[in-house]
Amino acid sequence: MLWTFWVRISYAKIKQGGQEVFNDFKLVEDRPVYIQLKDYLKEMIIKGHLLEHQKLPSTRELSKLLAVSRNTVLNAYADLEQDGIIYAVKGKGNFVGKVVTVKNTSVELHWRERLNKVTLLADELDLMKQEDIHWEKGMISFNSVAPEEKLFDVENFKRAFLTRMSLEGDIVLNYGYAKGYKPLIEYLLHYMERKGVDISNKDILITNGFTEGLDILLSSFAKKSGCVICENPTHHAALKLFRLHGFDIHGIDMRDDGIDIHQVEKSLAAKNFDFAYLIPSYHNPTGIVTSSEKRAEIINLFSKYQIPIVEDGFNEELRYSGSHLAPLITFIGAGNNVIYISSFSKILFPGLRVGWILADRELIHCLESVKRARTIHTSTLDQAVLYQYLQDGYFEKYLKKAKSVYKKKYELARQACKQYIPFKRMTGDGGLHLFIELEQGINARTLLEKCYQRGVVFYPGDVFYSNGEGSNTFRLGFSRLKEEDIVHGIKIIGDTLKNEMGS
Repeated sequence: MLWTFWVRISYAKIKQGGQEVFNDFKLVEDRPVYIQLKDYLKEMIIKGHLLEHQKLPSTRELSKLLAVSRNTVLNAYADLEQDGIIYAVKGKGNFVGKVVTVKNTSVELHWRERLNKVTLLADELDLMKQEDIHWEKGMISFNSVAPEEKLFDVENFKRAFLTRMSLEGDIVLNYGYAKGYKPLIEYLLHYMERKGVDISNKDILITNGFTEGLDILLSSFAKKSGCVICENPTHHAALKLFRLHGFDIHGIDMRDDGIDIHQVEKSLAAKNFDFAYLIPSYHNPTGIVTSSEKRAEIINLFSKYQIPIVEDGFNEELRYSGSHLAPLITFIGAGNNVIYISSFSKILFPGLRVGWILADRELIHCLESVKRARTIHTSTLDQAVLYQYLQDGYFEKYLKKAKSVYKKKYELARQACKQYIPFKRMTGDGGLHLFIELEQGINARTLLEKCYQRGVVFYPGDVFYSNGEGSNTFRLGFSRLKEEDIVHGIKIIGDTLKNEMGS
């Protein structure tokens, strides 16, 4: 009797002040209304705004009060009852169930004191966090070397998605294999074979982009010398991973046709290295393409010293003139001393985190276990849709269009730099960026600060150097900029150099 009386009093309060009780319910677009109502009522109950055993408005009353359909309220109540948050009494209505909310004394831990050195180092090396100057809307940004979104072949990607889902949707939405999606692996093996690679004793591991591939390799290498030899400057993400894995970095200067082979020879003769990391095509950040002659020299030299090469296939497809140069891994034939890592991220869709490692079959067999232990597998859905896109021939059509657009931007950027920037050296044989070296004594970060005031930002070059050098260098990524912004932005950089920095 007392319980019934209390329920009636509580319900009367809701009826009298219903408008006040539910006045903060607001709908958002693109989400089912009944789910929004369910979540709203659940939150009210958990926060104590609706009490245990309190009667809820009838479906008709609540639908009228909130201006939603009665079916919406029915569905919301049904889900809440299924979750045990409310209960129904036949002939009497719906009531708030027993919801236990535990509120203990809050404890504040000093988490930085509990983090290991690798995590703290990763935070310290995180350029996205550490840079003081950030792009703002309306600025001309030369920071990115990602592809232009407007070029994305969305319609054909949709077709590839629908095709693959109709063929094996139940499979690609389930767990996959650590090694990767077999049709994609086979496609990529033949793709590399067409580039001249002897795949007879090699295999592929699919990874979450290039970065995971390199990370898996670094965690798998035995540290004998603990040293890596690479170009200087080089890819800053690779430098970060080398440091996180505790490798000492020995950088070799870049010439216009690739790494300085004489410095390499002296270094190999003087000390031991666990491996080499090289970017022979459209090198990041210099954009230099290593000549075919030098590629052969590199293979001969590292083979002589029995040092494996990790080859980064960065932007290998974006050559705008002349014949395609074969990757280093083609030079070894049936040998196994080159590990090739690549992805389509910088050419196709960066949002698809799909990369691959092509290497000796025995090595891939072991790396597969590392991959399984870490992330189980790369998204099977992403792999399957990418495979269908490639298999249907869309990639070749897209690449032809993209190269036409990027070539025009590349030539425009080169011409503008020659016209407006008083540089000491400019490199970039293709790809999506140029690298500028200024006269000694001119600090690129000071230039960046001044250009930022005029609405232009770029990537300072010192982050790409393994030895703290490069203060007079910067990278210009032009892929995502409009043609008029490329010219205007470069002119601002040049004017700032001449007028404010005495260059």
